[in-house]
Amino acid sequence: MENQNLLLDVNNLKKYFPIRRGFFRKTVGHVRAVDGVSFFIRQGETLGLVGESGCGKTTTGRLILKAYDPTEGQIRFRQNGAMVDLAAITSRKEMKAIRREMQIIFQDPFSSLNPRMTVLDIVGEPLRIHGVASGAELKDQVRELLERVGLRVQHMNRYPYAFSGGQRQRIGIARALALRPKLIVCDEPVSALDVSVQAQVINLLADLQQEFGLTYLFIAHDLSVVEHISNRVAVMYLGNIVETAPSEALYANPLHPYTEALLSAVPRTDPDHVSNRILLTGDVPSPANPPAGCKFHPRCRYVKPICSQEVPPLSEHSPDHYAACHFVKDLTLTGITE
Repeated sequence: MENQNLLLDVNNLKKYFPIRRGFFRKTVGHVRAVDGVSFFIRQGETLGLVGESGCGKTTTGRLILKAYDPTEGQIRFRQNGAMVDLAAITSRKEMKAIRREMQIIFQDPFSSLNPRMTVLDIVGEPLRIHGVASGAELKDQVRELLERVGLRVQHMNRYPYAFSGGQRQRIGIARALALRPKLIVCDEPVSALDVSVQAQVINLLADLQQEFGLTYLFIAHDLSVVEHISNRVAVMYLGNIVETAPSEALYANPLHPYTEALLSAVPRTDPDHVSNRILLTGDVPSPANPPAGCKFHPRCRYVKPICSQEVPPLSEHSPDHYAACHFVKDLTLTGITE
């Protein structure tokens, strides 16, 4: 995917966390939190990253931001017109310049805000660190950011405890927006909010994307929210991407059995709809000891012997629609058609 419209290209990204035991903390194994993830994001689009809790979504987002150093793989990000491999960068100074263009909105709108700092300090901190503004100019920029995310100027001198969950998340959004980044990693930004507030925050993110030309990696487990905001969706299972596709194509015509199971759990608006929920058998395997072959095969109702022997590649089966399943051409899976 080498074209000028590409902003981020992740290739075979891995992150293994060591398991240490005993008095001498000897490494006895590894948790394969991210185990060979590949995807791309085009400029100005939103890629939704979905999957069960513990599948590696948040770790993937933090690897992209270099909050974690990857064990293996490439994280190619467009910087000054050229694709730069962030995984190969070891200089803190060089990485600091790139971080101006990559920000994050955290899941918990309270713990992500320093309770000892005012809103002015919190939103203005990125501007100070990167030498963008100070003094009266900084206050002016913070005032503009707060107004843009739906908060009042009078809120600048208050502390996080004085705000509701939705207001705190708006503060987090203003902080992420301060440096006018190209890419924002949204790490389940609405999962801790009430449903009515979720809609307000999602609409705000969509408006900001249009106004500032932002690109989002939107991490979530709620497929209804992801469908609303995403141009394309990537489905993750146990450290691997099993399917990526444009939103409409994935919801209407899933190609992987795991995607079909996730979609069957999405609530429908039709009161006469007869639920055909697919209940996956067994538990999610341990990322410290994943099964051989296709990692989903112990829970898949279409499993065949080859599934436990060979790892299916993530292949393109129709334009922009990738899936990692041995039997894509043989299965007719059910999506959401209404």
